[in-house]
Amino acid sequence: MAADDVRILGIEGTAWAASAAVHDTATGETVIETEAYQPESGGIHPREAAEHMGEQVPEVVERALAIAREMHDGDGPPVDAVAFSRGPGLGPCLRIVGTAARALSQRLDVPLVGVNHMVAHLEIGRHESGFDSPVCLNASGANAHVLGYRNGRYRVLGETMDTGVGNAIDKFTRHLGWSHPGGPKVEEAARDGEYVDLPYVVKGMDFSFSGIMSAAKQAVDQGETVEDVCFGLQETVFAMLTEVSERALSLTGSDELVLGGGVGQNRRLQAMLGEMCDQRGADFYAPDDRFLRDNAGMIAVLGAKMLAAGDTIPVADSAIDPDFRPDEVPVTWRSGEAVGKRRRDDREVQGAEATVTIADDRVVKRRLPRSYRHPRLDERLRRERTREEARLTSEARRHGVPTPVLYDADVRETTLVFEHVGDRDLRDALTESRVRDVGRHLATIHAAGFVHGDPTTRNVRVGGGDSGATGGAGSDDADGGGRTYLIDFGLGYYTDDVEDYAMDLHVLAQSLAGTADDPEALLDAAETAYRSVGDGAVVDHLREIEGRGRYQ
Repeated sequence: MAADDVRILGIEGTAWAASAAVHDTATGETVIETEAYQPESGGIHPREAAEHMGEQVPEVVERALAIAREMHDGDGPPVDAVAFSRGPGLGPCLRIVGTAARALSQRLDVPLVGVNHMVAHLEIGRHESGFDSPVCLNASGANAHVLGYRNGRYRVLGETMDTGVGNAIDKFTRHLGWSHPGGPKVEEAARDGEYVDLPYVVKGMDFSFSGIMSAAKQAVDQGETVEDVCFGLQETVFAMLTEVSERALSLTGSDELVLGGGVGQNRRLQAMLGEMCDQRGADFYAPDDRFLRDNAGMIAVLGAKMLAAGDTIPVADSAIDPDFRPDEVPVTWRSGEAVGKRRRDDREVQGAEATVTIADDRVVKRRLPRSYRHPRLDERLRRERTREEARLTSEARRHGVPTPVLYDADVRETTLVFEHVGDRDLRDALTESRVRDVGRHLATIHAAGFVHGDPTTRNVRVGGGDSGATGGAGSDDADGGGRTYLIDFGLGYYTDDVEDYAMDLHVLAQSLAGTADDPEALLDAAETAYRSVGDGAVVDHLREIEGRGRYQ
C-alpha cells in the first residue's frame, strides 16, 4: 500500500490520556482528540485511570471517526487502518484501548497495527524534524531512556535504574501536597528560585532519580524554600538527562537529537538540550507540545509507516504488553544503517564532556564549561571528574591495566595531559578478543576496589603498539597487534559494592548494543573473560540489573 495516500486512525491510552487521532499521509494533517484523566489527589490510580479510559475512549474514537469521514471523499471505510498503543503502560488501560482497536478494525474491515508507545514518541520527533537517524531522549512519566537506531532496532543506550523522570518529580510534589501532574508546578515554582546542591547520579549513560528526590524532600523539610529546591531539582535532573544525551551523541557519532515524552514540554529542559547541541555542533528538535505529551497523533503517524511496510497484526495476535520495551520492536519501516560522522584522524576531538587535542605523542584533555549546566554544578563536576580521572588512570596502570601515562594534571583548570595511545576507538574496531581484554581489565580494577564508571566503546583505545604499561591484566593481540587501553576514568570512584561493579558491565553492554553488529556475542566474550580473572558474582548481579532496567 502506498504511504502517500492513506488515512490512519490511532488510539492511545497507556496511562492518563484517552486519545484518538486521524493522520492523513496525503496532506500531512494530524487531528487529535484527547480527554485527560485528572486524579483528585496523589498520582495516577490504575483503577480510576481504567474507568476513565472505559468512559472516554469510545467518545474520542467516535469524534475522530467523524473527522475521518469529513476527510473521506470516496467509497469504502473512512480510514485505511486502525493503529493502537500495545504498550508499555498500565495493563487495565491498555486492555480497554486494545479492545476498542480490535472492535473498530473488525467493524470497518481494515488492518490492525500495534504500536510501541515509546517508539512512537521517537518516531514523531523524527517525522516532524525530518532528521535521518537521530538519537532520541524519551523523558516521560513512567519512562526515561536514550535510544539510537542500529541494525533494524532502536537500541537502549541508557535508561533510568529506578523510576521514570516524571514519576520521580511527582513523588516530590506529592510530598508538598501538590496535585498531579507535578512537573508544570515545579517549572513554575523554579522561576523564583535559587540554586541548591542536590545529588547528581550518572553512570555511563544510565541515571537514577531516587536519591535526588529523597534529598529534595529532606531539603524542604529542613527549611529550604520550595522555590529554591524546585530550581535545584530542575537544574540537576535536566542536566543529568542532557549529559547522557550528549554521551549518546558522542558514542554513536550522530549529530541529531530529538526529544520525546511529556516531561519534554519543560522549557528549561528544552533550553539545556538546545545549548548542548549548539555547543557541539549538533541539531536539536523538540516537537510541539501536542506531540510530546501522550497523544494518539504519534500512534497514527507511526501506524502509517508500519502499514506501508506491511507491519500489521491479526486480531488474534493483538494482545497488549504492559512491559513492551522499545528495543523489542523490529523496525520494519526503516532501512539502512545508523548515520553518524565519525572522524578518526582529526587533531581535535569533541567528546561527551571534554575537548581532546592530539599533538604527536601527547593528548591534552580539557573539560570546558558546559553552558547548559548551572555554573556551580558545572564547576563541581568538572573538577571532581578531572581529579578522579588523574587518580584512577594511574591507579589502574599500577594494577597492570594498560592506560595512558599521565604527564600533567591541573584540577583547577580541569586540564590533563596524557600519552597518546592506540590508533582508534574500540567502537571502530570491535572484535571478540578486544572485548575480552576489556572484560579482564574491568575485573582487574574491580578487584583493586574501584570502577571505571563509563566503559563504553569510545572510552577504550586499541592498537598502536606497546606503551610500556605492565601486562598483568592480559592483552590479546590476535586482531592485528597492539594493546587494548582503558581511558577516561572521569566517572570512576572507589567502591566495594558488587552493584557498582555490575553497573560497569551494564554500561559496556549498552554501548555494545549501540555500536556493534553482534552485541550479544561480544558481551558474552566480555563476561566470560571477566569470570576468568574476577568475581563471577558480579556477572550474576548484572542479570539483576538488566531486569531492573526493564522498568516501564
